[in-house]
Amino acid sequence: MPLGQANLSTSRRGAIRGIHFADVPPGQAKYITCASGAVRDVVVDLRVGSPTFGRWETVDLDDQSRQALFLTEGIGHAVQGLTEEATIVYMCSAGYVAERERAIHPLDPDLGIDWIPGVEPILSAKDTVAPTVAEAQEAGLLPVYQP
Repeated sequence: MPLGQANLSTSRRGAIRGIHFADVPPGQAKYITCASGAVRDVVVDLRVGSPTFGRWETVDLDDQSRQALFLTEGIGHAVQGLTEEATIVYMCSAGYVAERERAIHPLDPDLGIDWIPGVEPILSAKDTVAPTVAEAQEAGLLPVYQP
């Protein structure tokens, strides 16, 4: 994966960042790890026509296991802090271009993502007004699966 940009993001317990993705093409592949603390990382297949469209998986990343996650273009990404403070580092195949960035509402009931039970989710203003998967699909904002 070519390196287009490196990011460092901080979070706190309960805060959800995402579900974010970039227009395809060119898209934005990501390699993610948690440098301090712990996070629940969520990946969602947003590629219309994919056999796994709308399905999601979670992986807990932390500074003890040092595991990392790779996401290809067209996959939605979100993270929720599991510890009072957490630092996430991710490498991207392309740089940030505001007009190509998209978001899906992380609490979309049709997705039904398992966030931290019993913890009130904290959302950014951007994520609070993000469309659901159905709304984004209807508006033509989702990437198309290319086998």
